[in-house]
Amino acid sequence: MDHKKIILASESPRRKDLLEQAGIDFIVIPSSINESDFSKEKPSDYVKKLSAAKALDIAEKYPEAWVIGADTIVVIDGTILEKPESREHAVKMLKRLSNRVHLVYTGFALCCKNSSRIIKKSIKTEVKFKKLSAKEIEWYVNSDEPFDKAGAYAIQGFGTFIVKSINGSYTNVVGLPVCEVVEILIKENIISR
Repeated sequence: MDHKKIILASESPRRKDLLEQAGIDFIVIPSSINESDFSKEKPSDYVKKLSAAKALDIAEKYPEAWVIGADTIVVIDGTILEKPESREHAVKMLKRLSNRVHLVYTGFALCCKNSSRIIKKSIKTEVKFKKLSAKEIEWYVNSDEPFDKAGAYAIQGFGTFIVKSINGSYTNVVGLPVCEVVEILIKENIISR
């Protein structure tokens, strides 16, 4: 990597791991924006708007750095499923996703205040769940993994057993479409490969 500083504006350990696996040199400074301040709209626009707000929040404090903001949501029947608020909420989400196809959207934004640049993208992946029994849902919720995860599951964790197939980017479902992020970092001369 060259001299340009990169900041990940997220405390997600999954996003951190994905960027590290891609060999990106960066630091983590989580954004403190209140996500509930944003109204729900078309899923791709919503995640782009939220990821840009996160990136701009940190870019204001570090204007020389390139900041990466991201947000991931699960959408089924036009309804956005974010992180479950309780055990019962997680069970309800998993029952709704059982034996069905849903969409995972991750919006990401890269910005540098000093360069007056912001790039916003949204990536969509289709995910199909197997038919889940009540016992499987109970076991999975009791693992505590569904909490702090959009749609109440983690494809990269225990939740791997509930995903029958995906169509699109796997890393997008984990929380950051690494291929697309790295392509932009290279195109913008933020990193060199």
